[in-house]
Amino acid sequence: MKKSLLAVAAIGAFASAAQAQSSVTVYGILDVGYVGGTARVSDSSKGNTAGYNAGVSKQTVSGFAGNGAQQTSRLGFKGTEDLGSGSSAFFTAEFELYPQDQYLSGNQSATNSGGLLNRQTFVGLKKNGIGQAAAGLQYTPVFNAAAATDVGQFNNVTGNVVYVSSRGIASAGAGTNGLGFTNRTANTLSFKTDKFAGFSASGIYTLNNKNSTETLSSTATSGGSLNASGWGLAVDYSYNKFYITGAYQALKQLTSANGDNTTLWTNAQPAGATAAAVAVQTSSVVNATAQNVQDNQGYVGATYDFGILKAYAQYVTRKATSTINSGYYMKRSAEQIGVRSYITPTVEAWASAGLGRYTTFGDASQPTVNFNGWQLGSNYYLSKRTNLYAIYGQTVTSTGTIPAATSGGMTNTVSSSQNQYAVGVRHTF
Repeated sequence: MKKSLLAVAAIGAFASAAQAQSSVTVYGILDVGYVGGTARVSDSSKGNTAGYNAGVSKQTVSGFAGNGAQQTSRLGFKGTEDLGSGSSAFFTAEFELYPQDQYLSGNQSATNSGGLLNRQTFVGLKKNGIGQAAAGLQYTPVFNAAAATDVGQFNNVTGNVVYVSSRGIASAGAGTNGLGFTNRTANTLSFKTDKFAGFSASGIYTLNNKNSTETLSSTATSGGSLNASGWGLAVDYSYNKFYITGAYQALKQLTSANGDNTTLWTNAQPAGATAAAVAVQTSSVVNATAQNVQDNQGYVGATYDFGILKAYAQYVTRKATSTINSGYYMKRSAEQIGVRSYITPTVEAWASAGLGRYTTFGDASQPTVNFNGWQLGSNYYLSKRTNLYAIYGQTVTSTGTIPAATSGGMTNTVSSSQNQYAVGVRHTF
């Protein structure tokens, strides 16, 4: 009888413990406000073509309730389960929100973003004292290293030359946060170690969304691979108020070598391989989304907390090379410094300045284009979770000459500039 009662009690205690050790957390950010700015592109080859006046295109944006100028709005779920003996399982599912969207597609004040965008979705296992591993859609090592050492905390206003971003304004050659490095990869295995003597390491291996080989019919001249793959490694070290991190990742995107030059990077690309949608110049035809690219990216960043302010230093480099002809490549590098400090217990401010260079085509002439950017920002905290913000930034790209061989038969000069300002309110939960 005693043994039976003890067994029932043990089972009950185990069930209670299992329920108590499982948890799910709902979190998110809502960031809305006013965004304004101007983007200007000068291209001598355009003349008075559509969208250009004497070779100059200018776009001005002014929008209320713009989405995520300081941080991208999101909704996420995190869960952990204690597996015993210092082991646990965990998951994250995070989605980007679009506060300016409305249900009625015909409403002119709405956008067409679809309401949700998958940002992270992964599941993993953790062992205390060793580290963790996960699989799914995840941030890359370079993204995580830069996020830990970015003075602007990855806000979406122009002026940051490392995390190149611009919310709601034309790119002017530098208006997407995918220019500096790849933010996330799908179908990815990752690992991260615990801290040992101030050091920790992390890495990824990805096959992305497709990995296959195509065999064409006898009438075709060639087949080839259809896959996306890559790897990345990072290490960081912290000692008292000093922190330093470095990361490197190599990603490859291949398509079928079926003779369709509109999808292959076989010559220099006017938009460069670091753009989110790359223009491929083939004869007089421009096509989107270049493939067959080896994309190598590196980052080093450090911070030091002086007490009254925190100092930041960053360097990023990226080189995308044609896997068909290594003589064609696109290279971008940038360095940036900044400071961040609390002026009062409720008022925080930051400033950053940086510069960099594009090697725009990588052919025999190797033209280069320089750029610079700066940003000022401030937060006024109403509470621990709610703050008002004001941010201003500017990015200028110097005039570069595109040779005739890579610009559809004509030599032209291109330059661009953009400025952006935003005020809004951010609430975290």
